[in-house]
Amino acid sequence: MIILNGGSSAGKSGIVRCLQSVLPDPWLAFGCDSFVDALPARMRSSQDGIELGPDGEVTVGAEFRAMEAAWTEGIATTARAGARVIIDDVFLGGARSQQRWLRVLDGLDVLWVGVRCDSTVASGREIARGDRVRGMAAMQADLVHQGVAYDLEVDTTRTESLACARAIAARVR
Repeated sequence: MIILNGGSSAGKSGIVRCLQSVLPDPWLAFGCDSFVDALPARMRSSQDGIELGPDGEVTVGAEFRAMEAAWTEGIATTARAGARVIIDDVFLGGARSQQRWLRVLDGLDVLWVGVRCDSTVASGREIARGDRVRGMAAMQADLVHQGVAYDLEVDTTRTESLACARAIAARVR
């Protein structure tokens, strides 16, 4: 299992697509964006679900955490069933977010990858994407890495997704 953690617009999704291309075996990819998209619409803008502030701040409520716990358990079950899995996540709680994953992944072989990107570059990507609240990339650039332990870190500020994917693939057992 490979878990990529980085802020919004850091380049995780591009790395995931490249990883699926360069790794010799098939790997399933799951991301926090697809999890949020799978939530009922009412949870995508509520205190119990997930809320995006005008400055890019993200807050989540109790119902979100319950659904997230079920989602991570399901992914862990998929990996335990023999699937190779890549996760694209944003650890808004830093080390606490990693701890939630560690609990459900107990006993599984995991490669923890930090995906860093200069906040100015990530902010430019955020504007170009047009599907994010402005400020989210800058706010998350360092926050998501606080207290998180990695096996490998890559920086997409000046390194292309394919080169990052190859560095990660070289560490996969």
